[in-house]
Amino acid sequence: MRSRSFFRDALNHREGRIPLDFGATAVTGIHCSIVAGLRDYYGLERRPVRIHEPYQMLGLIEEDLLDAMEVDVVGVNSRNTLFGFPLGDWKPWRTPWGQEVLVPGLFNTSRTDDGDILIYPKGDFNAPPSGRMPEGGYFFDTIIRQSGEDLAALEDEGLNPELNLEEFGLLEDEELAWLRHACLAAEETGRGIIANFGGTALGDIALVPAPGLTHPRGIRDVTEWYIATAARQDYLHEVFSRQTEIALQNLARLHEAVGDIPDAVFICGTDFGTQSSQFCSPDTFKHLYAPYYRRINSWIHTRTQWKTFKHSCGAVASFMPLFIEAGFDIINPVQCSAAGMDPEYLKREYGRDLVFWGGSVDTQKTLPFGTPDEVSAEVRKRLEVFSAGGGFVCNTIHNVQAGTPLENLAAFLDTVRKFRDS
Repeated sequence: MRSRSFFRDALNHREGRIPLDFGATAVTGIHCSIVAGLRDYYGLERRPVRIHEPYQMLGLIEEDLLDAMEVDVVGVNSRNTLFGFPLGDWKPWRTPWGQEVLVPGLFNTSRTDDGDILIYPKGDFNAPPSGRMPEGGYFFDTIIRQSGEDLAALEDEGLNPELNLEEFGLLEDEELAWLRHACLAAEETGRGIIANFGGTALGDIALVPAPGLTHPRGIRDVTEWYIATAARQDYLHEVFSRQTEIALQNLARLHEAVGDIPDAVFICGTDFGTQSSQFCSPDTFKHLYAPYYRRINSWIHTRTQWKTFKHSCGAVASFMPLFIEAGFDIINPVQCSAAGMDPEYLKREYGRDLVFWGGSVDTQKTLPFGTPDEVSAEVRKRLEVFSAGGGFVCNTIHNVQAGTPLENLAAFLDTVRKFRDS
């Protein structure tokens, strides 16, 4: 139970041993090729890695590897993947880079003449493919299946917000039973637990095209959606309001099913930052998004012991007060290379109110392209800053990508271990 106590201390801003996360969420994971490399590095049994998040081709980090890496947090995930098919009925699949992995039974693909791999929503070959892995790629990109003509036709009919809510519905008993079983299994590990229930992400651009629906309707084009945040705010208010009502009903049923087994819940992965700026103004966030996030977070804080997790990449230093006002407890991934995201400034200004989850090493430059010494130096500096006074969960800045040198990831883990033992 010590891992869980470290995690809970961090979530409650108590100073102590820094908890380490790898694989607990879809934004703190490791590409399946690197998971296989880590198993070899630690001398663990060679076996096919399970792809539990096929969109990004993240590999399941099994218990023996979690132990070897000294990871303190595990995740509880919904039964269905982003492509709308359930986990389970595992079958072998050979990746384009030659790795033998296990994928869910309805992970159905085809190959184009150009060598791209297409994946189908719900595994349905009769539906248009919703994801594409380009030749030479290592994960899937979303296929936008809505044309300008499609949207124009919907507008002629009268664009109905219900069309953008097709993927959000009340949880069925089978899904609740799945999540309860998964929570109980996670509790047995003695690690901290973050639950990824789904349904509470407002306008997450990865979800807007609905890769899990066979024939999505509504505004499903990424460009049109961003335009809508300025030009169709009344429409989005209707979508967010109804989605929030559904989410609150589901949260009540979820809490009844799993109680306070989870220590934290992943609320949304909506990115508000770019490398140098933001996708919308603080004023837009305050009026379009915050009222609904505030309702969700308030419900959770009033009725549960869960802490709430907000993911946003990019230059979001100016949004930190807004995230706090909206009721979020945790911010991830803390992209320190983005404009204005200085670690010392963030910790000094917002470390009393927000738990920083991530931020330990840059996964765009340092981890994939630096030397082990450069990785170690950056990690140690970030740990010194973010760990002061508690309120920090150690992880890389977003997922560890394919092609990351194993010696660099080993340097990361060795540095964390030495820092925690010092």
